[in-house]
Amino acid sequence: MALTDTFVRTVKHSGRPAGDKYSDGRGMYLLVKSSGKYWRMDYRFAEKRKTLALGTYPEVPLVKARKKRDAARELLADSIDPSTAKAEEKRARADAAGNTFEAVGRDWLEKTKAKRAAITQDKVRTWLEKDAFPFIGRMPISTIGPRDVLDKVVRKIEARGAIDTAHRLKQLCGQVMRYAVVTGLAQRDVTADLRDALATKTEKHFAAITDPKLVGALMRSIFDYSGHPCTLAALKLSALTFVRPGELRAAEWSEFDLDAAEWNIPGAKMKMKIDHLVPLSSQAVETLRSLQPLTGHGRYVFPSLRTGERPMSENTINSALRGMGYAKEVHSAHGFRAVARTIMDEELDERVDLIEHQLAHAVKDPNGRAYNRTAHLPARRKMMQRWADYLDKLRLGADVIPIRGAA
Repeated sequence: MALTDTFVRTVKHSGRPAGDKYSDGRGMYLLVKSSGKYWRMDYRFAEKRKTLALGTYPEVPLVKARKKRDAARELLADSIDPSTAKAEEKRARADAAGNTFEAVGRDWLEKTKAKRAAITQDKVRTWLEKDAFPFIGRMPISTIGPRDVLDKVVRKIEARGAIDTAHRLKQLCGQVMRYAVVTGLAQRDVTADLRDALATKTEKHFAAITDPKLVGALMRSIFDYSGHPCTLAALKLSALTFVRPGELRAAEWSEFDLDAAEWNIPGAKMKMKIDHLVPLSSQAVETLRSLQPLTGHGRYVFPSLRTGERPMSENTINSALRGMGYAKEVHSAHGFRAVARTIMDEELDERVDLIEHQLAHAVKDPNGRAYNRTAHLPARRKMMQRWADYLDKLRLGADVIPIRGAA
């Protein structure tokens, strides 16, 4: 006869060492021992008699034990050994517990670091460690759903007003998830479901002074700067080369040929991931030569003041500008690019394609092909020297006659 809940609850161990068996039918029985009550199921597979453990009472009540028995019998009907299936499921749970989002994320960081500049690698790691790992890092990556990323990561960042960072973290989580898919640790990238769930990204405009007279005043303030020599040199080169702040901070002495007046930036450090050549004006070369005795023995042109193993902080140039009286709404480190782009076009009448090429923007030839890094190098070299001379004229207060006006 089938067992009842009352019987299972009240039955006692008789004292027999082997325990007492009470059948519920279809191979399942209750084994009562001095140590507790156990659900078991006897079956045959591949001509062998086997026993499957279905759990202990009361953690597994009678109704749940029967469901486990029926599931096992369905496996047998499909020629699958329930004991083997149970062992595989247990291993899968163990693997999932070990393959947490943080574990997979750190593995992804290590395996893909060659694609990123060292500074970018540090940024990405910091973003994940600050805004993702504390909230979903311990979750098995195979169990993470869209709401986990949305509620535990993205919404928290949006709540503090960092909309752009929220989008960035969503993208990073998606990259980790796609890596998990490729390595067989997850079924799909769940962040794809969040496409329309995030607040609209803010359009970023970098503050910049573009009036020539005010640029002259800015250059005078830079030359009067009394802070650290590395910061002074970084300010000067920001204006003279107008590369992106991150590219300037990460500059290494090995990238410079001062005799040839060239700075070769590897693609790994560039936004477009393409090697970039910066012709150096005589003023830029002079600035770098004056800095060589101070930092030329190390790797970075602008090393951190705390340790030479890293470049200067991303806040150094902006902090210097703030100290010089230029608020963040007036001018920024990135703003030097807008200064060059605007004035070289509107005041010096330089070719727009040369300016864009020197800004490391995507520029294509008449056939639709991207220019290589050495394209129009002689013309760009002359343009960069004219730009440096023009900045000197603005700084010194000399009369500047626009080329277009003279023509």
